[in-house]
Amino acid sequence: MLTGGSYVQYASILSVTHTTLSAGIPVITDTMRASVLVETGHVELQERPVPTPAPNDVLVEIAAVGVCGSDAHYYRHGKIGDHVVTAPIVLGHEASGRIVAVGAGVPESRIGERVSIEPQRPDPDSIESRRGDYNLCPHMEFYATPPIDGALAQYATIGSAFAHPVPDTVSDIAAALFEPLSVGIAAIGKAGVVAGGSVLIAGAGPIGLVCAQVARAYGATRIVLSDINSARLETALRFGATATVRPDDVGDLEPFDAFVDASGAPSAIVAGIGAVRPAGRVVLVGMGSDELTIPVSIVQNRELILTGVFRYANTWPTATALVTAGLVDLDALVTGRFALDEVADALDADRIEGSIKAVVLPQLVSDGHPASERRSS
Repeated sequence: MLTGGSYVQYASILSVTHTTLSAGIPVITDTMRASVLVETGHVELQERPVPTPAPNDVLVEIAAVGVCGSDAHYYRHGKIGDHVVTAPIVLGHEASGRIVAVGAGVPESRIGERVSIEPQRPDPDSIESRRGDYNLCPHMEFYATPPIDGALAQYATIGSAFAHPVPDTVSDIAAALFEPLSVGIAAIGKAGVVAGGSVLIAGAGPIGLVCAQVARAYGATRIVLSDINSARLETALRFGATATVRPDDVGDLEPFDAFVDASGAPSAIVAGIGAVRPAGRVVLVGMGSDELTIPVSIVQNRELILTGVFRYANTWPTATALVTAGLVDLDALVTGRFALDEVADALDADRIEGSIKAVVLPQLVSDGHPASERRSS
């Protein structure tokens, strides 16, 4: 595992494989390395053909990939709800990189552009897409959702409109984490958080922490995070929370304008609903049980608005603005960096005490030493 330091420092202890430039034009090899989930609990490094960008697509040399809880769930269980892994698949949907080739209809001037990938391919003609809710498109092809391959490889293609340029002041790692930040933007937007408002957030994992940062950026003055893990609660105070609480004590607090669940824990959800003022909002983000018993009388009598968040739409411009302005810190969330042949370790990093976010750097391959033994200078 890579534990801090610059890209140059990482390269000093790892072998680097990437495209080369000839008169400013990338030279791309025919094959690439990809980390493939071949069966539940087993990933292997494979050599695969470099994908060719279709019309209106771009080919991205992947620089960084954040590891999401859904990646770990597919790795350990082989499915999430109705989405079942039935064939080898490349995981990873939080990604950034550099455009190295373009398909027909895309200006060649985009080659060399650093981008954050929005890992969605909606049908532009669906009713949902036409009304702007393209994240709800029933024909969506989403990175790392079976059977669609993700970004834990040296290259990936995406529609040109979903390869968002990022300024040089934003790191490759932060650009990859625009994806979970987008979940936070969507959630806080649904919660209706405004300047001077209040919000309770359950779950001090990566999504809860980005929700807190977004709420702070939007002007909320009371941002309380709940979690059962004391260390995570301490971390939350560094990422936007004005206070923290254990779920059992939520009922003792003054009511909130909104509640965002980023835990998926039934008890936390019930407690959070009970902590919302009349006419407030409840937003369910965390993945938990498919069914949940909720206090319907509270929802009815207080006329609460209860909704869910499924991915995001039209969030990348906001993500770019928040990070560029220094209102959200994504780099600080990263507690582990891994090479492409260490994906199994990255997928299990959430089991390490103090871990927040693991990131894989696909252009790097380890020097053969176990991740636990290697440290960057």
